[in-house]
Amino acid sequence: MKTGFNNEKYCKIQSEHIKERIAQFGNKLYLELGGKLFDDFHASRVLPGFEPDSKLRMLSQLADKAEIVIVISAVDIEKNKVRQDLGITYDMDVLRLRDAFEGRGFKVGSVCITHYNGQSSADAFRAKLERLGIKTYYHYTIEGYPTNVGLIDSDEGFGKNDYIETSRPLVIVTAPGPGSGKMAVCLSQLYHEHKRGVEAGYAKFETFPVWSLPLKHPVNIAYEAATADLNDVNMIDPFHLEAYGKTAINYNRDIEIFPVLNALFEGIYGENPYKSPTDMGVNMVGFCIDDDEVCREASKQEIIRRHYEALNRMALGEGNEAEVNKIALLFKQAKIDTNYRRTTVAARQRAEASGVASSAIELADGTLITAETSSLLGCSAALILNATKYLAGIDHSIKLIPQEMIEPIQHTKIDYLCARNPRLHTDEVLVALSVLSTTDENCRRALEKLPQLRGCQIHSTVMLGEVDRKIFKKLGIGLTCDPVKKSAQWKK
Repeated sequence: MKTGFNNEKYCKIQSEHIKERIAQFGNKLYLELGGKLFDDFHASRVLPGFEPDSKLRMLSQLADKAEIVIVISAVDIEKNKVRQDLGITYDMDVLRLRDAFEGRGFKVGSVCITHYNGQSSADAFRAKLERLGIKTYYHYTIEGYPTNVGLIDSDEGFGKNDYIETSRPLVIVTAPGPGSGKMAVCLSQLYHEHKRGVEAGYAKFETFPVWSLPLKHPVNIAYEAATADLNDVNMIDPFHLEAYGKTAINYNRDIEIFPVLNALFEGIYGENPYKSPTDMGVNMVGFCIDDDEVCREASKQEIIRRHYEALNRMALGEGNEAEVNKIALLFKQAKIDTNYRRTTVAARQRAEASGVASSAIELADGTLITAETSSLLGCSAALILNATKYLAGIDHSIKLIPQEMIEPIQHTKIDYLCARNPRLHTDEVLVALSVLSTTDENCRRALEKLPQLRGCQIHSTVMLGEVDRKIFKKLGIGLTCDPVKKSAQWKK
């Protein structure tokens, strides 16, 4: 698919800018990392060309001077909050992140549990971490945060928090997801460092919203859609506008917390080196967009994808109506609706004509391919076959996988594995194609076209199972599904 972002330029100018910020403070810098340090799939979707691990590779140049503190909210531990992109809880992700960072040469110094208020689940998680030899600290809920500056900047506020012991000049503060309290951890550390006679600095490394893009740019709207469950709102930074007379984009939580940061810096240095929340950031991503139209289009697709994700969670009893309603408002700002997604229209037309669950994919050249559920194949599995046949120039009438091969697989699924759905999933179709490719030229050619599906978009008129969703994710395909359970409407 087309790229609109210069990843090489980004790695170069972003690393240089962070080094400049470290030099500005010299002795100790707490760098709050918003978003994902690696596996940043949201950024790679809305900025085609951005590599999911770009930030990690860039920061690897500073690995010998840096250590990482992973932050997790006790509230998220208590409610078993799940990372939607990975399907694992935040507490599990803390351990995954630690292993991944250390595997890339970074030192993970500790874990900080924020918003602590005596939760037993947080106590149990801390005990688990300490059994693994991981230093763990508590930061407490502060009444009136972030507006009660007098209490926050006192021994009864930040002063109650555990002081996180660090040993390197650059401390990267990250978390499994948004709303974990990363900024508060950094500010609390500034308070404690000052008490110990250390003049520490703070900076924020967050990709979204992109401060140098317009407020209603689709890239920034897509960020609001991605954080609809947190009710984040993109705003023009009033402090930046007042200080410089220039428009910059930030979001509500950073703007709300700025008076706290301002008071802390004035207490430490006598003045605040930052005149606005935007000044705190080091993000250079907006200067690396090569093709604005490509990024706009990708972001509109992401907004629609987030809409369907919210609807699907609602259908499963896991989401909330407020999130759905907020994204609906963002549709109006982006001037789109679900029909903007061509695959949605094509899949629904196929379903209406056939009377069964259907799916559609838009290929890189704009071609739309559709498929429907049959007695042998699910609509997603059939779509993979139809798309790869088209790309390989194989006539649609040719059956890549003969029925006599599918039926024994179905027999095993139903009679031996006690499955209820006899139809083949995408993974089973791909395995069958792989086996046949050793003797069948068409199967080999079809398999070789799988990389060309990366970046393509798919829509299904029913919610797909976990297996199919994971296969599409591994193939790099953007998937949306109508909030309809298979058994609820479509029957063959």
